[in-house]
Amino acid sequence: MNSDLTVLIVEDDPHVLLGCQQALALEDIPSEGVGSAEEALARIGEDFAGIVISDIRLPGIDGLELLTRLKARDRSLPVVLITGHGDISMAVNAMRDGAYDFMEKPFSPERLVDVARRALEQRSLAREVWSLRRQLAERNSLEGRIIGRSPAMQNLRALITNVADTSANVLIEGETGTGKELVARCLHDFSRRHSQQFVALNCGGLPESLFESEIFGHEANAFTGAGKRRIGKIEHAHNGTLFLDEVESMPITLQIKLLRVLQERTLERLGSNQSVAVDCRVIAATKSDLDELSKVGQFRSDLYYRLNVVTLELPPLRERREDILQLFEHFLQLASLRFDRETPELDRQTLSSLMSHDWPGNVRELRNVAERYALGLPAFKKSGASIAGNSLDFAEAVEAFEKNLLSDALQRSGGNLSQASQELGMAKTTLFDKVKKYGLG
Repeated sequence: MNSDLTVLIVEDDPHVLLGCQQALALEDIPSEGVGSAEEALARIGEDFAGIVISDIRLPGIDGLELLTRLKARDRSLPVVLITGHGDISMAVNAMRDGAYDFMEKPFSPERLVDVARRALEQRSLAREVWSLRRQLAERNSLEGRIIGRSPAMQNLRALITNVADTSANVLIEGETGTGKELVARCLHDFSRRHSQQFVALNCGGLPESLFESEIFGHEANAFTGAGKRRIGKIEHAHNGTLFLDEVESMPITLQIKLLRVLQERTLERLGSNQSVAVDCRVIAATKSDLDELSKVGQFRSDLYYRLNVVTLELPPLRERREDILQLFEHFLQLASLRFDRETPELDRQTLSSLMSHDWPGNVRELRNVAERYALGLPAFKKSGASIAGNSLDFAEAVEAFEKNLLSDALQRSGGNLSQASQELGMAKTTLFDKVKKYGLG
């Protein structure tokens, strides 16, 4: 049973109240007592962790009205009623209105403990379900998927929110491992197309000979080995989203065909002269500068402009160091759950290495490091590996670490500088200067 749960007893008879509390205390069940429904309503907030045991006969608001008001606040809150001999029918009716149980006076301590334990167990399970649902909702929220408190990530989430539910094509730019496919999936999941297919195609992972068939589909016997008709990726993404990763790798000849599909919203399968209507949103991703490639003839400029209606730039991890610890802890928890291990504590040496490493593989590399650490292995395979090729000097690493600590403290305190300064053991004026310096205000 959850140790945070308590029993609130509402009873105006001090002798009965004391007897109930003593009986519960003997069984290590925590309880509180109040003498009126008014006091109970003032005591019970939105996140009350416990149950209520209330007498029906109370001065002022009676127990039945208290039941009605409590159930209006929280339908899952167990309320047990204490009745006199003449109130049994009243209590039975109250059960129909949502009361958990009732006890007729005089009741034994054993009866009280039994009812309280059952009600607390129900309350504990209900709160656990609620907590899991909240965690799931948070994990599925944009903040739970695009992690980071840096200005760059806050701006990215704002842009995703703004353009997700539009039909505009999107070009995502970023280095390898920055999370381009994750952003593409978020754009799809937060759009009106979310119930339809999200179809991903890595343009760099296909030989040119298979590319046309893969993306446009083919009819039976269109070429040797084509025994039956095959629907291509574009057609499969009809009414949904087509994600083209490493779009810079698409052959020039097929870029022309893709442009025509985007313009006319129709395609022809390989080996067919019949047009097929398609309606899909295209999200493309690249680690290259398509504008520069178009200038040297390695990417069609007209296709580039067609794809580049909205551009989302994903910053490399080295440019948002204040997000490193938050991301690492997130990946560490996920890995610990997957490997069925206790989440290891982060030591100072590893912390320093994380903050000073240059992260050429970006978030993907960080996730791999977290998984290794969750298995009890050193975060970095070789001593000094975290420093090799590092462009960040010691002072910058210290500043990044300091910024992250301040950001965490401000988040925990709800932006209260006085509270945050006490937690950090830092003068309020010093904290204010640093908040201003790092743009955390």
